[in-house]
Amino acid sequence: MSLPDLGGLVGILFGLGLLIWLAFKGWSVLLLAPLAAMAAALFSREPLLAHWTQTFMASAAQFVMQFFPIFLLGALFGKLMEDSGSVAAIATFMTERLGAKRAVLAVVLAGALVTYGGVSLFVAFFVLAPMAHALFRSAEIPKRLMPAAIALGTSTFTMSMMPGTPAIQNAIPMPFFGTTPFAAPGLGVIASLITLGFGLWWLARAEARAHKAGEGYQGDAPPAEDTVEDEIVRERATTSGAFDPAEIAHGDQSRSEPPIAMAALPLIVVVGVNLLMSLFILPRIDASYLAEPAWGSTSLAAVGGVWAVVTALAAAIVVLIAVNFSRLPTPRATMDAGANAAVLPVLSVASLVGFGSVVAALPAFALVRDWVLGIGGGPLVSLAVATNVLASLTGSASGGLTIALDALGGAYMKLAAEQGVSPDLLHRVAVIGAGTLDSLPHNGAVVTLLSVCGSTHRESYLDIVMVAIVGALIALVAVIVLGSVLGSF
Repeated sequence: MSLPDLGGLVGILFGLGLLIWLAFKGWSVLLLAPLAAMAAALFSREPLLAHWTQTFMASAAQFVMQFFPIFLLGALFGKLMEDSGSVAAIATFMTERLGAKRAVLAVVLAGALVTYGGVSLFVAFFVLAPMAHALFRSAEIPKRLMPAAIALGTSTFTMSMMPGTPAIQNAIPMPFFGTTPFAAPGLGVIASLITLGFGLWWLARAEARAHKAGEGYQGDAPPAEDTVEDEIVRERATTSGAFDPAEIAHGDQSRSEPPIAMAALPLIVVVGVNLLMSLFILPRIDASYLAEPAWGSTSLAAVGGVWAVVTALAAAIVVLIAVNFSRLPTPRATMDAGANAAVLPVLSVASLVGFGSVVAALPAFALVRDWVLGIGGGPLVSLAVATNVLASLTGSASGGLTIALDALGGAYMKLAAEQGVSPDLLHRVAVIGAGTLDSLPHNGAVVTLLSVCGSTHRESYLDIVMVAIVGALIALVAVIVLGSVLGSF
């Protein structure tokens, strides 16, 4: 390794370390990402201003251009679902049907239903936590198990495994691989069942051990306002989700809950329209005009997946407003809060992407790229390692995934073509990989969830590790093995 390469590699590690350390301290990624990128460029003796304005900003702007519609409509949909009482109605329905005896299952399934239907996990946290407190108190289940139960339902298989999920993480690989939200559906379902089954087994085991030891609920529910107003929690949260928690307190919530059919209808619309657009409508339209410079010289394969998710969310918003308008006390305030909730997350993740683009443009990054692509086991294993590592370091599944694909997506597509690996399989492995080690202690979703539930890392983090990391890693290994043997299905 030459001296310049060594200096550049040190710069990359220093910039990444600076980003991680200060982000953990609660500093804004909007400031940290360009600062860390410039530090990395400085070690490599690269032009700083050119990297900031041409490399960093170009990549960040590209991310916003591609994915802001999903952030915007997703946050708006989540806020409308919350303020109309629809999320609470679904949680209440699950509680009544399953009861306190199956409190853990009720919490997990309620979280899974609303997040698979397009509701932001942060909105789900704030609605599900009060329900979970009441259920766990009634069943004398330790409060420390609440965060893991909510995480299992909201932040694992419905985020990265279930085919068609409108989560931003499932949308990110689509422009890189030319795939749809329903990529590798069979493998996605298998991964979901493994993760859900393992998580429920672990929580049942933990609950049984607690009852045997005579451990009960212990403690009271914390006020949600404390979490909403915690700036450190907010800064961490906006890099790991598509909803700014500060907007939870804005707008007015309905004083009554809609019937379960009306509450669930918008979720059904999201899944149904997404399926129709992805598999039936978009493949049949003539989009050859997209190849013209006026439309960005792109293709339907590159934008079709985003179009499907955007159309599904837009249709669901229209249906939600139509059937629940009378339950929205202040529709404009709710919609303003939803729109505002999208801005900081998309810019925060875009800043992480900008940092990654500067690092990828440095000469020393060739060493990192060659090492990653040289990992044994083929492109699936290599891709899983790359997304895992970057998601864990940044504390953001979406940020880590985009950085990995920005830097290495083309190389993986070339390898896949040479080895006969389906882009759909690459898509599913990449998304599941990004949704495993992102749940380390500094992850914004983890910090927010613990705060909402009134728990600490010491009390609850081991259970989160088991349901959100260990279970997901088992599912990831299963997908890689099955995909390597049987291909994508």
